Amino acid sequence: MTREPASGLPTRDDLIDFVYREAELIDERHFDAWLALFADDGRYWIPANPGQTDARLQVSLMLEDKLLLKARVERLAGDRTFSQQPASRCQHVLQRPSVTAMDHQRGHYRLRTRYLYVEARGADQQVFACTAAHTLVRVDEGLRILEKRVDILNADAPLTMIQLFM
Repeated sequence: MTREPASGLPTRDDLIDFVYREAELIDERHFDAWLALFADDGRYWIPANPGQTDARLQVSLMLEDKLLLKARVERLAGDRTFSQQPASRCQHVLQRPSVTAMDHQRGHYRLRTRYLYVEARGADQQVFACTAAHTLVRVDEGLRILEKRVDILNADAPLTMIQLFM
């Protein structure tokens, strides 16, 4: 887990480290620890079209709150999840995240990260070019994800099934 700064106010480096750590947890299949990074009212969103502005009134590839994410994590861990035999693996290759907003007064922070996401299962491997927009919130326990939006470069093209978390 990321460390909480002594002052309680995260620095740019703390925010950037948070994004790197989040990707590392997914890559290492520590999905419960990854899920714990989300605020109780956090959501994970993958728009279906470039430039999409509304998650609720437009179709999305994925729009999940913490409850739905928890169900997905539980399915991935289940012995009867036949779509995960063999298990999918993934790797994030991140550019350095850029901090786009720091509002210490409200405890809200935004970051933007371009990256390549590689997912493999058996002999099959797929690669996606993505941009993540993290909105983080400071709570008593530290930083949490209020929203993670993942824009896939070619989201409007026919895509194969994505099994894990981009």
